[in-house]
Amino acid sequence: MDGVLDISGPAPGALDALAGVARDAAVRRELPFRPGLVDALALAFGAFALLYLVLPQDWLGGDADAKTELYALRHHLAPLGAYLLGRSIVLPPLRAVVLVTAAVVAVVGVVEPYVVSVAQWQDADVPAYFRDQLGFEHHGPRGLPENFVFNTGNEDDLLRRAVSTFLSPLGTAYMLVVALCLWAAHAPRRWPLAALAAAGLLFTFTRAALLALAGALFVLALVARRWWPVAAAAATIAVGLAWTQAYPAIAPETSWTPNELAEQRRIARERGVTRGDVISTGEPSIKSHLTALRDGAETVAEHPQGFGLGNSGAVALRRDVELKAGESTYTELGVEVGLLGALVFIAWNVALLARLWVARAAGTAAALAAVLALAVQTDVLGTPWLAYVVWLLAGARLSAWQTRSTPASTSDTST
Repeated sequence: MDGVLDISGPAPGALDALAGVARDAAVRRELPFRPGLVDALALAFGAFALLYLVLPQDWLGGDADAKTELYALRHHLAPLGAYLLGRSIVLPPLRAVVLVTAAVVAVVGVVEPYVVSVAQWQDADVPAYFRDQLGFEHHGPRGLPENFVFNTGNEDDLLRRAVSTFLSPLGTAYMLVVALCLWAAHAPRRWPLAALAAAGLLFTFTRAALLALAGALFVLALVARRWWPVAAAAATIAVGLAWTQAYPAIAPETSWTPNELAEQRRIARERGVTRGDVISTGEPSIKSHLTALRDGAETVAEHPQGFGLGNSGAVALRRDVELKAGESTYTELGVEVGLLGALVFIAWNVALLARLWVARAAGTAAALAAVLALAVQTDVLGTPWLAYVVWLLAGARLSAWQTRSTPASTSDTST
């Protein structure tokens, strides 16, 4: 029938034709990409994730059910899928798209805390969205996520942070860091957009993101063999330090209700939280990150075989599974796919970063380096934008470099 695809199977002649096309493509090296070490490590990590999906959790000591395991599998395989997609397509330049998007996200993030109150967020049922749709029980002002504000230790002084379209200061900050890395590789073009992204980053008040950006700029300087990113990295640290002192004076503020304040005092007593300077290890947020990292590392060291998928991080929290580790991407992976699986993930990304370095893909290398650094203290795979965009760009840049640098007649298949 005209216009209807016959899915019963190709005729023998069609099979011969397809086989001939495949042979010709192989001879001319027209396969989507030439696999090498980086790709092997990526697939090895995927194999670990699939292995731990089928291993009975009773053997491993985990508590996740089948649905939770599938959620965790999707979480872990997002960067792998994005990377393989990037390896298989010719990707047009996305630098300008990312930077324009970052500028819009930054403007929304900076304006919103000044014009939208936490009471308006509550009236819009945002706390209910986090609770009923995402499965998170938050204890911030009016039931919003705790990181919507920065608690200075003064009960009457809560600082609002830029959460923007990500509904998270962390996700917003990490996206802006990636955009600034891509911009810096081709500066000084599009300065106004970069300035907006930088302002948005400051208003997220995410200190780890500023440190990651400084480190990424240093990586960019090494890859691109330019001096000015080193100066930009030093300036980022200096501005970040100054901003931690200046922000409390200009930040939009909110406050606790009497009931919320009583609950916060109770939580502080239970956790032994004390007031600390915003750049000291005693500051509650920094202290909680360090504690979570230490506890997660101890868990992985004591149980290197892992507990199976769905026993750590946001997935476990949403599904009411006992949390074996949280926040750090690396400790979460160690808990879910074992120490060896986590090491394979690290090896894949270190090898990928090294290849991007050789390819002189400075912006993408800097962005990946920033994300890998942020992964020490937070679950970067839990921000889908990062998982999709950064690894997609990395795969595409690697394939583009490979296509340019290797003649069609060569037999070298390394990446």
